Amino acid sequence: MEFIELVIGAAVLVGLAAVALVAGLVRRGGRSRTRTLPPRPTAREDRADRLPGVGDDAEVPRDSATRTIEDVTAGGGLDLLEPPPPPTPVVDRPASAAGRLVRLRERLARSNTTLGRGLLALLSRDTVDEETWEEVEDTLLMADLGVGPTQELVTALRQRVGVLGARTPDAVRAVLREQLVAAVDPSMDRSLRVGPHLDGAGLDGAGAGRPAVVLVVGVNGTGKTTTAGKLARLLVADDKDVVLAAADTFRAAAAEQLTTWGDRVGVPTIRSDKEGADPASVAFEGVKAAAALEADVLIIDTAGRLQTKTGLMDELGKLKRVAERAMGTGADGAPHTVDEVLLVLDATTGQNGLRQAKVFSEVVAVTGIVLTKLDGTAKGGIVVAVQRELGVPVKLVGLGEGVDDLAPFEPEAFVDALLA
Repeated sequence: MEFIELVIGAAVLVGLAAVALVAGLVRRGGRSRTRTLPPRPTAREDRADRLPGVGDDAEVPRDSATRTIEDVTAGGGLDLLEPPPPPTPVVDRPASAAGRLVRLRERLARSNTTLGRGLLALLSRDTVDEETWEEVEDTLLMADLGVGPTQELVTALRQRVGVLGARTPDAVRAVLREQLVAAVDPSMDRSLRVGPHLDGAGLDGAGAGRPAVVLVVGVNGTGKTTTAGKLARLLVADDKDVVLAAADTFRAAAAEQLTTWGDRVGVPTIRSDKEGADPASVAFEGVKAAAALEADVLIIDTAGRLQTKTGLMDELGKLKRVAERAMGTGADGAPHTVDEVLLVLDATTGQNGLRQAKVFSEVVAVTGIVLTKLDGTAKGGIVVAVQRELGVPVKLVGLGEGVDDLAPFEPEAFVDALLA
């Protein structure tokens, strides 16, 4: 009986505890639902108290009218920055012709051209017999002097050495120098016709004058574009006003290369922006532009072409004719002609250079030769051979890759360098 009363009392206590727990949860939930929330901040206050975020600009439009760009004026005290001026191109000061000759003579003396030194060694022997003369002849032939000039030079040397009895090195050198200078022929006119024509006749038969026109031609790889650029430097050093025309429209980098050469000495370059443009049209525009700029000289660079390609050679002839057509006629009605046609030859090509020269001369009437790479060859005799073959002088020589390594050709200086 007592046990039953204890069980009933425990059950009553558990029920009372459960009721109290449920009542507490109910009171707490009611308080959470009736709690007052703080007022929500306005848009302006919200922006002031936090960092900007995406969408902040999507607000209600302003009441005031939106101003246009024209209505906005710079505030007082603001310094407006102007764009910086374009950089001024640096213009080189080309070396004078006199200084070039000294350097070229020294370089040729140090080069691999063994013609003079080989002949000196042979003719300075104690005994100069038939075998020695045969070696002299072989040396001249190996130097690309050519059969005819070689025979003439050997005959002249034998006579002079026999008459003078030259045996000492100084005596042999004097005889050899005399004969080599004669073979190179110092009597040929090597001046460049690059002076402006002040004959009172411009391109249209009137006006103060017209520029001289120089056409630079040759096969691929001889350095025509480089020669045209170096020639411009040489003429600028001589106080000439020069214009370049990039008529080599086949090689992609040719026009850019020529422009770079012109920029370095402050010379304008006439070129076409159209890839594969007609070279003759570039030459035509070059003549007109040079006259408008009152330049002294126009140098036209042409594309390299093999002398065996008839179509390309015909195109070169057309270019020359179109340029001369642009030059117009003189006061007497006679048509003007290109003043200089310079054929650029690689001195290392030897007799092959002669075959090139013949074809070019037939097509465009070459007036002068430019020999490049003369310091890297033992074939110095090409100077004599090409002059004999064409009847035109070597006017310029290049003895290196420097910007000022092009100079007028001087027979005596050339021979002295060979014998140094």
